[in-house]
Amino acid sequence: MATKAPSPQADRSPIVAGLLSLILPGLGQVYGRQQYRGGVIFISELLAVLTAVWYKVPAWYAAPAIIWIWNVWDAVGAARGRLRSTLLPIAAALIMGYGIGWQITNIDLPALTRNSHRAAMILAPMLRPDFLSQVEVTNTAWAPVEVPCGPNPPASTNTINGITVTISPNCGKLNDALTLQASGLWPNTETLIQWSTPIGDRLPLGKGFITALYVPADAQGNLNVVIHVSPNALTAAPDPTLPLEHRVYLTQSHPQAAMQLSKNGAYVVDGIIQTLFLAFMSTTLGALLAVPFSFLAARNLMGGNPLTLSVYFIVRTILNILRSIEPLIIAIIFVVIVGLGPFAGMIAITLHTIAALGKLYSEVIEGIDPGPLEAIRATGGNWLQMVRYAVIPQIVPPFASFTLFRWDINVRTSTIIGFVGGGGIGFYLYQWIIKGDFRAVSSSFIAIAIIVIILDYVSARVRSRLV
Repeated sequence: MATKAPSPQADRSPIVAGLLSLILPGLGQVYGRQQYRGGVIFISELLAVLTAVWYKVPAWYAAPAIIWIWNVWDAVGAARGRLRSTLLPIAAALIMGYGIGWQITNIDLPALTRNSHRAAMILAPMLRPDFLSQVEVTNTAWAPVEVPCGPNPPASTNTINGITVTISPNCGKLNDALTLQASGLWPNTETLIQWSTPIGDRLPLGKGFITALYVPADAQGNLNVVIHVSPNALTAAPDPTLPLEHRVYLTQSHPQAAMQLSKNGAYVVDGIIQTLFLAFMSTTLGALLAVPFSFLAARNLMGGNPLTLSVYFIVRTILNILRSIEPLIIAIIFVVIVGLGPFAGMIAITLHTIAALGKLYSEVIEGIDPGPLEAIRATGGNWLQMVRYAVIPQIVPPFASFTLFRWDINVRTSTIIGFVGGGGIGFYLYQWIIKGDFRAVSSSFIAIAIIVIILDYVSARVRSRLV
């Protein structure tokens, strides 16, 4: 009659194992010939204790205490050849982790409703995306005015498109009152009046100089209104005492039935085009450059001798380091080197693509069928022949699939690379967020979502055909 063979741990004393783990967590498991388990327990207990000490919350000491007690119980079981369930220490560590995470992230759920007025300020304009606008026929004229007054200020009268604009006096200093007269305007039409600085910035002249000033022309197309020199008029001047020519603009518009891209809509289209080509260039260049690195980072190809093995470790280390740095951080560096624009963003995403695809490609190579490799080696084939006839035929479909997947990722990355000056729609999006133009922000969100959904669908269909 066959007898059951004793487990290799059965010859260890449970009492000794328990005492050892009581003194040092994991030591009893090592004594019970569970070295790996003992090492994991020791590291887990050490991290739990250090975390509790660092955050100085008495309640968190319960987790390392539970792990310590369980470790003694587990050591006794290990000596008897019966390992205990790890559910209790894992649950204690998770509760501790979530508790500390809640504390660190300052979760304040009532804030979601407490600041509803702020949400309304953002969401209300986003419900009216600024992408299309009515075609407008405009009627524009302007007249110069010198600020501050110089020895010989120019005449403040100008006639454009049959509209004559006169400003009196023809110069002034900050907040001085000026009389604006105009004739030849469209009758009974609201007229927008704006102040233009010497660098071309148009500023509002309404209440408090922060709201737009609209004044209707009379039935004869004439206009007479008193304005003041804008407080913002001197912000762009290098020397406020230097007399410079400013302008006062009058603009009328008649909306038409036809629709066109708004000014921000045109920026959205331009940014999306930049984003797509930024992702296209970085993906194709990154994939091409990742291929040679992937062969050098494949252990089954480079483990033949110490020299090639050292090359493998060097290349693999470089790819891991480069992959660990976010494209946004790389983009900041290249914005400093090459300047603002899509070129810096393309370089950053390309480098990250090389590292990411190089690792994925190398893992594909390491997972290929070794049979063809051994056959070519047995016939005396060299390294290049082995790659050409045994490796490439097996890797083309997964390489293409990973490249399409990376293209998907790069499109998403390209949408935000502009936040650090790397071009694409993110550059415009950042400006609109800073300015508080949430109608334009909404348009960019919609455009990004549409592009990502379309590309995700197309790439998924292509990948399904390659598998």
